[in-house]
Amino acid sequence: MADVEKEEAKNLQLEFEWLLRVDVHSVLKQLKSILVECANRFPVPLYENEGKKPEKFVLTAPQDQLRCSMTLTGDSITTADISFKLQKAPHQIQRTSITPDFPWKLQQVQDAANHLQIAINHIDNVDSSYHFKSSDEVLHILDNILKALQRGRTSLVIPKKKPIDELMKGRNMKALSPNLPEDLAISFYLQSHKLIFAVYQLINIQGTMKFDSCQAEYSVPWLNEILVLFTVAMQLSQQLKDKISVFAQYKDFTVGSRSPSSMSY
Repeated sequence: MADVEKEEAKNLQLEFEWLLRVDVHSVLKQLKSILVECANRFPVPLYENEGKKPEKFVLTAPQDQLRCSMTLTGDSITTADISFKLQKAPHQIQRTSITPDFPWKLQQVQDAANHLQIAINHIDNVDSSYHFKSSDEVLHILDNILKALQRGRTSLVIPKKKPIDELMKGRNMKALSPNLPEDLAISFYLQSHKLIFAVYQLINIQGTMKFDSCQAEYSVPWLNEILVLFTVAMQLSQQLKDKISVFAQYKDFTVGSRSPSSMSY
């Protein structure tokens, strides 16, 4: 029985060493390829990607409640012709515009790009000839990659919606030409694979001030592709983490040799 246990321990040790020496680097290389492909989908300069050319979208709501013909350049709306009907005066149409002099910035795009770059950096910091000596080393890197990817994906999927009063006083609202009345506000944001344009109107209902809102959306192909690649990369990272975690419970598993190559986190 003792001999069988020793043989099992030896086989586990060999599997562990192969995992650290070969499999981890193979997965990191595959992960890097996925993340670079994801970076190439972003409209902003990112990891040797020069960004996308200006794209034109038209967002409309049912019954012509609102309409927005816009140009997206990088992470900013550089031009937009906006019109919408007023709740308090259905036959009146409010018009305004965005000009290249005062573009409307979509911070979510740049935030997601920054987190993706951080994830790629964690992989680039690992020398391809480096010999990992413990599961903790690998788990540390994978945790950093997963955190960066999660933040990047969340930046696109869950927008940080501002309170209406803060939105009405924001920098972007001051860029509209002409300016909107104080009881009106608009917003552009990303939610999953969609670009959303929303209009908020302050109305008086029997002496109580309330906000009425209307929105239009447009499904952006490259946003959907980015989210798919984020998800694939996170799944691949988690699979490797789960595999490594099996060996992490054996604290006496170490690798005897160490490469002189250097690595930083």
